[in-house]
Amino acid sequence: MATLAVYNMEGAKIGSMEASDAIFAAEINKAVLHSVVVNYLANQRQGTQNTKTRTEVAGGGIKPWRQKGTGRARQGSIRAPQWTGGGVALGPKPRDYRYSLNKKVKKIALKSALAAKYEAYEIFVVEDLKVEEIKTATIAKLLKGLEIDTKALIVTAECDEKVYKSARNIKGVTPTYVGVLNTYEVLKHNKLVLAKDAVAKIEEVLA
Repeated sequence: MATLAVYNMEGAKIGSMEASDAIFAAEINKAVLHSVVVNYLANQRQGTQNTKTRTEVAGGGIKPWRQKGTGRARQGSIRAPQWTGGGVALGPKPRDYRYSLNKKVKKIALKSALAAKYEAYEIFVVEDLKVEEIKTATIAKLLKGLEIDTKALIVTAECDEKVYKSARNIKGVTPTYVGVLNTYEVLKHNKLVLAKDAVAKIEEVLA
């Protein structure tokens, strides 16, 4: 069984726990990781970029000069793509970049991401990840105790408003919960701080 170190809210190690090998010691599938990350980023695109074609640019309704006899190249409109201020040939238009992947593929990718973090010793499990009141200093103290001074993803089992609001102001720290946990966020952050009950929830979801 995979073994995860368990810490308290002061960042002191208080023990360890066994975790599912099927998740935290799973085979890391780099091809699937790549395809899921590309899919996630594509789905975030707004697709609102737009350029005007020669038919949409104002002006240019008259032929700039006669066809023959001027010694210049023939032109039909000053709004053609080769003219300054003209339309754009084959430019981007608003479109939807979204596409879907199989749920099984997403599950394999999330397992691979968690396994990669486990293999790199970048997972920290906190026994009772809760705050009595919304206070950034509490989460900052936890991260300092864990010696985390880089980008960290804090994951709770359920949406915890107090933890979320306490952690969101810390630079590089992203609070989230198991229900919306995704491969991209796991890979994007250097450290993964999991509530102990979140580990059980992850195992339940990915089983």
